[in-house]
Amino acid sequence: MATLTVSTDIENEIQDVIGNGLDEYNVGKAGPYNTEDLWIVARDDVGAVEAGLKAKSEYSWLFVDWLWVDPGRRGTGLGTELLGKAEEIARERGCLGVYLETATFQAPGFYKRLGYQEVGRIEDFPPGHAMVWLKKVL
Repeated sequence: MATLTVSTDIENEIQDVIGNGLDEYNVGKAGPYNTEDLWIVARDDVGAVEAGLKAKSEYSWLFVDWLWVDPGRRGTGLGTELLGKAEEIARERGCLGVYLETATFQAPGFYKRLGYQEVGRIEDFPPGHAMVWLKKVL
């Protein structure tokens, strides 16, 4: 019988054993991840950051992890421009599509207006809201 330990922190070497084991299994079944990060940053005329997008391509899909626009620039099309640039780069990388998650208090309507379709949802995450997963096939 295995001995189970519970903690909120773990040694790097144990993280490596678990992560490498999972990676080895996944690559054996689905091939290389071919992970490539992507950052797109929008700056004003003096170089101040107004918006940004963080994503990564993996297994022929681009995952948008962050999309933030300064409140003073929201509604100006800057978020649409960032996401459009990310989709363009995803196509250049040979991605099949783009996917992301957003809370109902964030921007699911924004993404749906840009052609994203809801593919999953968890209610009360966080309580009183929902977490929504969306995708767009390119």
